[in-house]
Amino acid sequence: MWGVSVTAVMVSTEFLEVGLNTVNKAAMNRGLSNFVLVLYSNIFGIFILAPCIFIFYRKRSPPLLTWSTICKILVLGVLSYGGQICTYIGLGYASPTLASAMADLTPAFTFIFSIISRMEKLDLGIKSSQAKSVGTLVSIFGALVVTLYKGLPLFTTYPSKKRLIDELLLIPQSNWIVGGFFLASHSVIFAIILNVQTWIIRGYPAEMLVTLFCSIIVAILSFVVSLIVEKDTNAWRLGLNMELMAIVFTAAFAVAFRSVVHKWALRKKGPIYVSMFKPLEMVIALATGVTFLGDKLYLGSLLGAAIIAIGFYAVIWGQAQEDKMVEDTQIFYSERSSSKDPLLSNRGSVV
Repeated sequence: MWGVSVTAVMVSTEFLEVGLNTVNKAAMNRGLSNFVLVLYSNIFGIFILAPCIFIFYRKRSPPLLTWSTICKILVLGVLSYGGQICTYIGLGYASPTLASAMADLTPAFTFIFSIISRMEKLDLGIKSSQAKSVGTLVSIFGALVVTLYKGLPLFTTYPSKKRLIDELLLIPQSNWIVGGFFLASHSVIFAIILNVQTWIIRGYPAEMLVTLFCSIIVAILSFVVSLIVEKDTNAWRLGLNMELMAIVFTAAFAVAFRSVVHKWALRKKGPIYVSMFKPLEMVIALATGVTFLGDKLYLGSLLGAAIIAIGFYAVIWGQAQEDKMVEDTQIFYSERSSSKDPLLSNRGSVV
């Protein structure tokens, strides 16, 4: 039951991620500053998270916060700020389509960092580890097929005035390279963030509190950097326009909802499982383009999407097998301990 719930929420998150990239790109084209977006979205996010935490912990006590946990959250805050800045700078130079394509690198980097940090155990003698390893590689391969192989057009919907693929092709080559570099850098940082978050949340299981503290750190860092970098006073002004919509959407979804969901999923499933949903962004972006923007559906896109689905299923199956092994172990030890209780009670009565 929990496995299905986590999977459904993570898929929904990737749908919203594609929409967020599109809205933020539109706002940046209208003049929204990357640094102002990070600052205002985290401030708005703090005001969204604070009342939610107050309601959630009104009748319960939060876990004890230690200095070790505070130091870990400080590291997470610095990484989160770097990741957000890289994302929005890259998106400003590139396009939502390229952002979705670069997200395909996340599972590979997460897999490497998870094994190095021992967040995930790799035992190739066990079928579940084999399925997760092969599934990760297959999904990465499928994402590369979607990104690099075009193939023959299968069918065309009604043409639109502005397609996502046209948006990518109209970007100057130099901007495309710069944008791709920052977006790829975000994939590396995000892979590290997933492992750091897992490290924190398994010792301090309070997703909303960790997200709030992290947002405060990001807001402070962003305020200092923005004062130095952003000299245009007009960039700080907000009105009832696309820029405000992008900031509110980013605050509600990226800063608050997505961050809490990722930590929740990381606590239950681990970093590799969470990163495996990133290749879905490219598939969702392509499906959205074909359905709503009139883009052509090419053989490479369909083939790559099928490969991603196979790899995704393999990882989900491997995770399910690991969860089953954990449950069987817990049941075994609980039955073993319960079978010893009568003997202990009988001994007590004899004495």
